[in-house]
Amino acid sequence: MPNHLAAESSPYLLQHAGNPVDWWPWCPEALAEARRTGRPVLLSIGYSSCHWCHVMAHESFEDPDTAALMNANFVNIKVDREERPDLDGIYMQAVQALTGSGGWPMTVFLTPDGVPFYGGTYFPPADRHGLPGFRRVLTSVAESWRTRRSTIDESAERVRAMYESISAPLAARAAEGDGAALRVDAAMLVRAYDDIARLRDPRFGGLGGAPKFPQPMALDFCLRHWARTGARPALAVVHEAFIAMARGGICDQVGGGFHRYSTDARWLVPHFEKMLYDNALLIRLGVHLWQATGDAVVRAATDDAIRWIAREMTSADGAFHSSLDADSEGEEGLFYTWTDAELRRVLGGDYDVCARAWGVTQNGNFEGRNILHAARSVAAGGADGADGALSRAKSVLLDQRSHRVRPARDEKVVVSWNGLMVRALAEAGRVLGNRDALAAAERAGEFLWNEVGSDGRAPRTALAGGKRVAGFLEDSASLGLAFVGLYQATFARKWLDRARALADACVRWFWSASDGLFYDTASDHETLIVRPRETADNATPAGTSLAIELELFMAEYFGDEGARDLAGRALDASAAEMAQEPVMMGHILGVADMAARGAVEIAIAGDSGHAGVRGLAEVVSRQYLPSLVLAVGHGEEIVGLPLFEGRAGATATAYVCRGYACSLPTGDVAVLASQLAEAGRAP
Repeated sequence: MPNHLAAESSPYLLQHAGNPVDWWPWCPEALAEARRTGRPVLLSIGYSSCHWCHVMAHESFEDPDTAALMNANFVNIKVDREERPDLDGIYMQAVQALTGSGGWPMTVFLTPDGVPFYGGTYFPPADRHGLPGFRRVLTSVAESWRTRRSTIDESAERVRAMYESISAPLAARAAEGDGAALRVDAAMLVRAYDDIARLRDPRFGGLGGAPKFPQPMALDFCLRHWARTGARPALAVVHEAFIAMARGGICDQVGGGFHRYSTDARWLVPHFEKMLYDNALLIRLGVHLWQATGDAVVRAATDDAIRWIAREMTSADGAFHSSLDADSEGEEGLFYTWTDAELRRVLGGDYDVCARAWGVTQNGNFEGRNILHAARSVAAGGADGADGALSRAKSVLLDQRSHRVRPARDEKVVVSWNGLMVRALAEAGRVLGNRDALAAAERAGEFLWNEVGSDGRAPRTALAGGKRVAGFLEDSASLGLAFVGLYQATFARKWLDRARALADACVRWFWSASDGLFYDTASDHETLIVRPRETADNATPAGTSLAIELELFMAEYFGDEGARDLAGRALDASAAEMAQEPVMMGHILGVADMAARGAVEIAIAGDSGHAGVRGLAEVVSRQYLPSLVLAVGHGEEIVGLPLFEGRAGATATAYVCRGYACSLPTGDVAVLASQLAEAGRAP
C-alpha cells in the first residue's frame, strides 16, 4: 500500500513510496501528526544516487518487521537533501555535534517541534563492524522516549543551545561592526593560500589523503593566486591535481566526466556516482587551467566531460539532470568496469596497446574487474600507435557499454546546479570556441529564466509536471552568475539585465540588513529551528559566496556602489571562517580576491559582429584573468554601463582598466595581449 510519498516528484522520495514504512514528506501535517500522537519524529535524509542510502533502504526500510517497529513508535519523514538543503544543513550540524561525523543516509530523531536529540548516518540492520543495529537503535530510542524523557529533553536543549551559539554571535559581530573582527584583505588571502598549499599531496596530486575529493573551488582559488602573484608553486598545485584526476579512475576514461570522489589516495578507485555539480565545477576549472597552461590533457578531459553532459545529462527541455547512480544491477561500478576477457574480446588487435596504457590486468584492480586509468603516458604524436588505438578503443567500448543496464538517473532539475553548469559551458564556449557548449548553455539559460517566478526568485527545482520547491539563495545567485557568463560569451544584453534582476531578488528575499548577512532561506520561508546560513563550501559553493560574487559583478557592470558595500559587509562577516578553514572556503576566497584585489575590467566598443571587435574579444578569451568583467557593444546595448562612459563613439577599441587605472585604448590585438598579460597581476 503506498505511503504519503506517492504524490511526490522527487525520484529519491518516489524510490521509497512503496516501502512498508509509513513515510511522510517534510510538511506541516507530518509534524502535526507527531504532536497529536506524542511520538518523536524519525527523519531520514538522503539522495537518489547515494549508494549507502540504497543499502539501508534494502536492508531496513523494505523489511516488514523493521517498518512495523518504525510505524509503531515514530512519525517517519523522508527528505531529499537535494530538494531541501536547508533541512539537510540544519540537521547535519546536529548529527556532527552529536556523533563527531556526518554523511548520508542521515538518520535523526526529533521532538515533535523539530529539535534533534539523537542521530547518526548509516545503521546496519543488526550490530556490525562496531555500528549498532538499526532495530536496536529504534527500540532504544522508543524506550527512552517513553521512560527517560528528561534525558531526551536535556539532549534536545543542548542542541538548541548549539544552534543559538552558532548564529547569535555571528549576527551580533556583523551588526556591531566589531573592530576586532577580521577584515578581508590581500594579506589574509596569501595566508589562506599557504594553508591550502600545505595540504598538497606531492606523490599523487590533489589536496589531502584518502578519501580524496576533487576540491575544485579550493584549486580555483590557488589558480587565482598564481595569476595574481606569479607564484609557480600555486599553478603546480592545480595542474598536478587536475592531471592526476584526468588520468585516474575518478575520470571516466571511456565516456567522459568525473565520478564523485576517490576512495583511495591515488585517484584510482572512485565512488562511481556522477554528479552534475562536480562536473560543472571541474569543467570550469579545466577551462581556466587550459587558459593558463595550454595542456592537451586538461583540454581533452574538459572536452570529454562536456560531451558526456550533452550525451547523457541533458533533458528534452535543454536543462540538466542531477546525477547518475553509482550502482547498476545491484553492484557499484559494474557499468564502468571491465574484465580482462571482455576487453580482449572487443578490442581485438588494439588490446595489447590499450591494456598497457589503461593498466589492465587479468585479475583487475576492483573486485576482479578493471577500472580504466592512464597507467602510462601516450607517446607524443602517437609514435607508438597508442593514441590511435585508444581513440578507436574508446569508441568501441562506449558502444559496448551502451548495451549494458545503465545506472539510474535522477532527472530532477536543480536550478543552482544548472546555474553552475550553464556558467561552465558558457565559459567553455567563449574560451575553447566550443559552439555546441555555448548553444547548450543558451538553451538551458532560456529554460531556467522562464522558471523564475513573478517575485524574481528562482525555484529550487524545475521539473516538468513536478512539485515546485521554493528556491534558496544559491538557486537565484547561481543562476544570476550563469547569466553573467552567458553575457560575457554572447554579449546579448538580456543576460546581463536578467542577472541584475536575480541579484535584486537575492537582496530583497535573502539579505538581512540588521544582521549584515545573507541567509540561505527567504524571509517568507517556513520557520525552522534556526534560519540556516552557510558560508563554507560543501560539494557546491555556498549560497552566501555566490550571492556576494553576483553583487560584486553588479557593482562593476552597473556602478552600483550599494551592491559593493553590501558585498563588503557580507565578506567581512565571513572573514574569520575564511581564515580558520580555507580549504572549505575556496569559492568565497575567490570572491574575496575579487573584492580585495579588484576586477579586471575590459570594455570593447563596437558592434559585436564586427571582425575587429571579435578579434579583440578572442584575445581576451585566450588569457586567464581572475574576476573578469568583460563588456562589448554599442548603442542601446551599452546604456547604463559606466564601463563605456566617454567611449560610446569608438569602433573596435578595447579599454583595459584595473583598480581605477586604465591602459591606453587600443584596437591592436598584439597591444591588447600585452596589456592583458599584466592586468591580472595583483597591484
